Amino acid sequence: MLSYPTMSSRTPTLALAAIALCLGLRPADAQNRGAGAEDWTPPRTAWGAPDLQGIWDYRTLTPLERPEEFADQEFLTPEEIADLEQRRRERPDGRPPGDPRTAPSVHAPYWLDYGTQVVGSGRSSLIVDPPDGRIPPRSADGERRAAARRTAGMGRGRADAYTDRSLWERCITRGLPNGMFPAGYNNNIHVLQTPDHVVILNEMIHDARIVPLDRQAPLGDDVRQWRGRSRGRWEGDTLVVETTGFSPASDFRGAAEGLALVERFRRTGPDTLDYAVTISDPQTWTRPWTVTFPIERIDGPTYEYACHEGNYGLLNILTAARVELTR
Repeated sequence: MLSYPTMSSRTPTLALAAIALCLGLRPADAQNRGAGAEDWTPPRTAWGAPDLQGIWDYRTLTPLERPEEFADQEFLTPEEIADLEQRRRERPDGRPPGDPRTAPSVHAPYWLDYGTQVVGSGRSSLIVDPPDGRIPPRSADGERRAAARRTAGMGRGRADAYTDRSLWERCITRGLPNGMFPAGYNNNIHVLQTPDHVVILNEMIHDARIVPLDRQAPLGDDVRQWRGRSRGRWEGDTLVVETTGFSPASDFRGAAEGLALVERFRRTGPDTLDYAVTISDPQTWTRPWTVTFPIERIDGPTYEYACHEGNYGLLNILTAARVELTR
């Protein structure tokens, strides 16, 4: 599929970059903490709301789940961080060592942009709850449905029809919360605000999520969407977005229609935004789980993600699969 990575740039000084590497911080974290970020007051919009607007980059070397090599470590040592970042720099494809995102890719190496640094806190995973940094076990119903999908051959390897491929691969949507998790490239969101709405535009698949803030009644359960139904509110300086009403076609890690998200966005410095999301679905997992990480402001601009449903990439996937079956 045709797609292009962002060309956004970062411009920390060499001194700040060196300090960030030694401390396990991203450059923006070093800037903000050095400037007394604990006393920093978030800017306001013309109508008095916290101003989250801008282009934010969430790429990171830190994986979603804690790797086995750090099974008992919530935080990495400065030496381990430096080693991971050095190993990443030495890989010609730029992929993080030991990260599930490093599966073989059809993309040329220069398209990939996993990030070069561990998140500022030095955590070994983006999952902070459960404490082991791993996605919780499936519930009995979740395991039953997962087994049924395996039996039916509904994994990514199947290509009998375009409907067998994921919504992301079909250039429809990366979905939620996937669209907020770091991927191989295009790890940017553009946030815009009005008094009554917040718009979160993902660079990947150019998804625009329009979040009402006026507490209007949610849509009925008979209206379900690929990215669910989001409603937002302010809790102090934090934007809280609750999303339910996902379509069964959304298929986030096998979740059922009871999938619910609670996201939190909070400015923590001139160039940093903390993001957290709690994911729950009793039909799929034995407990809720939470992901959190800092996001860095960049100048941008973001560029068009030139990917559309029904393009040559999907045709080639299906054609090649049929050829493979006849060999």
